[in-house]
Amino acid sequence: MRGGDGHNSYSTNSLLQRRVLSMTKPILVKNTTEMMTNLEFPECIKLADLGCSSGQNTFLVMSEIVNTINLLCQEWNQNPPEIECLLNDLPNNDFNTTFKFLTFFNDKLTSKTPCFVSGVPGSFYSRLFPRNSLHFIHSNYSLHYLSKVPHRLENNKMSVYITGSSPPSEHKAYLNQFQTDFTTFLRMRSEEMVPNGRMVLTLIGRKTLDDPLYRDCCHWLTLLSDSLCDLVSEGLVSASKVNSFKVPFYDPNGEEVNEIVRNEGSFMVNGLETHIFDLGLSNEDYGLPSDRTKSGEKKANCIRAVTETMLVAHFGDAINIDTLFAKYAHHVSQHASCKNKTSVSLVVSLIRK
Repeated sequence: MRGGDGHNSYSTNSLLQRRVLSMTKPILVKNTTEMMTNLEFPECIKLADLGCSSGQNTFLVMSEIVNTINLLCQEWNQNPPEIECLLNDLPNNDFNTTFKFLTFFNDKLTSKTPCFVSGVPGSFYSRLFPRNSLHFIHSNYSLHYLSKVPHRLENNKMSVYITGSSPPSEHKAYLNQFQTDFTTFLRMRSEEMVPNGRMVLTLIGRKTLDDPLYRDCCHWLTLLSDSLCDLVSEGLVSASKVNSFKVPFYDPNGEEVNEIVRNEGSFMVNGLETHIFDLGLSNEDYGLPSDRTKSGEKKANCIRAVTETMLVAHFGDAINIDTLFAKYAHHVSQHASCKNKTSVSLVVSLIRK
């Protein structure tokens, strides 16, 4: 993710993720309440947000959980616990920008009960915490990113991800990598969580009945492929460089997630919901050409915030990021169907057996 708090940063361009957090609030409250009562109000609670990124979003969810715990303690006439909030992301994450929002976090808390915040750098596809130490784990829009790009994707030229013209073997390769990674994730967390601990995980997904190869013209990675192709056709980057760039991403359906949880065996599914919501591009945004341009730029900034780091790592100086996302914004503005674009989010809540 792009660090800092500038115009192109993740912190500035993560409104979509904030909307998803708002959508999952009832699920967070329900699982927090059940966790506290089933564990009989522990004296110390450890919460973890995996893939916290940079900015204030992680504190929005942490404050929601902490406030739910404190309110529940009041209602049950229990002493409030000390709470530790552990914020995790990869070592190159901009934790400094995140911790600038500590005052924001403290202002949102409804109780003065001690709450301790720390950063935990590392991949969530590895062990991060001591055994039997965590009570509640949250992750928002992170687990659809794979630990690596699958092998054997040579047949999909000029596309950074699955398309309608991809061979079935390509979908299988991405699915296999997701199965491996998500299984590893569950196994690592099973060692770190106490029995009856809870996880609430939200990730980009797709509808169960969708063709696994189908990605429409406004899919965010289809638009990225189109924009890179524009640079190739204009001689601004080599075709071989684009052909070798793939995004380590997979958008599963609910059945695929359920099957992995069942096969891994450490957790019980407490709920799995599919939410479909618009991406906030109103009809007014697609009125005048100038409005469509602004809407395209807004979408391009959001995608730039989450992809710029991996693009720079692959292309280096061989690509101009500003030019690439100007192309991206143009493609969004030219597709009338983008104004009705929706996104599918899977929200799965799990109980440690």
